[in-house]
Amino acid sequence: MTRRPQIALLPDGKRLHLQDGPIDLIVEATGSELEIRAAYDAAVCRFTGLLDGLCMELGELRKAAHPMHCALEGVIARRMHAAVVPFAANRFITPMAAVAGSVAEEILGAMLEAARLDHAYVNNGGDIALHLAGDEQFTVGLMDRPDSHGLLQTMVIHADDPVRGVATSGRHGRSFSFGIADAVTVLARTASEADAAATVIANAVDLPGHPAIVRRPANEFQTDSDLGPRLVTREVGELSDREIADALEAGAVCARQCLGAGLIEGAALRLFGETVIVRAQALKIPESRLVHAGATENARA
Repeated sequence: MTRRPQIALLPDGKRLHLQDGPIDLIVEATGSELEIRAAYDAAVCRFTGLLDGLCMELGELRKAAHPMHCALEGVIARRMHAAVVPFAANRFITPMAAVAGSVAEEILGAMLEAARLDHAYVNNGGDIALHLAGDEQFTVGLMDRPDSHGLLQTMVIHADDPVRGVATSGRHGRSFSFGIADAVTVLARTASEADAAATVIANAVDLPGHPAIVRRPANEFQTDSDLGPRLVTREVGELSDREIADALEAGAVCARQCLGAGLIEGAALRLFGETVIVRAQALKIPESRLVHAGATENARA
């Protein structure tokens, strides 16, 4: 039986809200009124039944991704697998690491097939797929951690930048993390790629074996978690400045490797009020809060 998602325009009359189970999207497009209507109709059409399609392959999606073989059949499921494959050879990762970005990417793709738009985004709980044309731009607001309020910094993405996906991961987010990052925000060429990389980099921000870090099996808190009995971070106690710097540097090493491999365009890693920025030199990130150190800069929040 096809699910019936919740569909509504938000009070501003500009943004569309689509919700079905754990999928919660905010969609906005700019262009002519006719094109926007066509884009929103296409988004609703593609969204209806989308979750059912993913659920049909959920068992396979929760398995460790094979670096050479994909048994998945759905378009979104295969996109999820493709996004995590670059990381699958030397670590445990499932296609679920890219689910939010892949869904956002799919809805945006349906909109762009149906309409000519100047600017559009699909925000799936902070994982965002973007469309920018002409001289359009998109401002990304960085939070110190996903469960708090207050803007830490902004980054402006221009139409001529390669970035079309933004994703955030960390121990305070909707999913479990092996690491201790408060948040890792990644900019990449697609939302699915950003989602996968954010997961991996956030996992790398860590101090293995530290006594102040409490870890528990993932399936103690979510019985059907794709992480099974693997230990995930539940609490982080007091850390010294040196330990915070070491944990962030471990994540930055991973982010630089992703950058060098062309998997990301930039990342912001945050832990206990400290931020490390890793970026391609051409990426237009505001300089006012950054201290230059080659391709990586550190900024005190």
